Amino acid sequence: MLNSKTALVTGSTSGIGLGIAIVLARQGANIILNGFGDSEAPKAEVLAAGKAHGIKVGYHGADMSKAAEIEALMAYAAADFGGVDILVNNAGIQHVANVEDFPVAKWDAIIAINLSSAFHTTRLAIPQMRRKNWGRVLNIASAHGLVASAGKSAYVAAKHGLVGFTKSIALETATTGITVNAICPGWVLTPLVQKQIDDRSAREGIPVLQAEKELLGEKQPSLQFTTPEQLGELAVFLCSDAASNVKGQAWAMDGGWTAQ
Repeated sequence: MLNSKTALVTGSTSGIGLGIAIVLARQGANIILNGFGDSEAPKAEVLAAGKAHGIKVGYHGADMSKAAEIEALMAYAAADFGGVDILVNNAGIQHVANVEDFPVAKWDAIIAINLSSAFHTTRLAIPQMRRKNWGRVLNIASAHGLVASAGKSAYVAAKHGLVGFTKSIALETATTGITVNAICPGWVLTPLVQKQIDDRSAREGIPVLQAEKELLGEKQPSLQFTTPEQLGELAVFLCSDAASNVKGQAWAMDGGWTAQ
């Protein structure tokens, strides 16, 4: 379905981003990965997922907190892949502290990576999407883009900002073949969330499994984690012709979290 399309997924060497990249590859999209750490293992996974379609997989290690490196990433996409048809803004970091204790450097980093990076990739991707009259921008927000939690002021501010940004760019491109939408996951068992579970286990002196159940029980009525693959399948739908008139939506996949 996505043959000949190129998808850039930021923050995709693990977790949600890698899961989405794998599912898009299965649909025939060429994939550009981005993120820190080992790139060879995720590249191999994505290449295997798209093997039947003979997809191309690339990697660029841009630091998504730096505008100049994002510009280099988009230049690489243009030079090696002919540009970006599907942009998945997924890169994100987290820090938990009350506002009076929140390190200024952490605040600045979270806003830069979780919000400003989407502005930079989008502003650079939209012109070509307009020329082709086709494009998909998927901003991976969060249930925290719709509701808040204590201790996460920077993350909540960034994700609410990302939802607002999504709506604005969807309106700017509403009469074109471009769609811009946000996906708002609840708890997904990623390295980021596992760290929160481990921290809770250590802080409260309880087993990790108990910490996991308590985490889910506080927010997510289904008591189940959403999987990266499920998010990938939603991304595939939003890239399809069936979703061509879905514009500016914040689509929650959160086990009932924001229904409460």
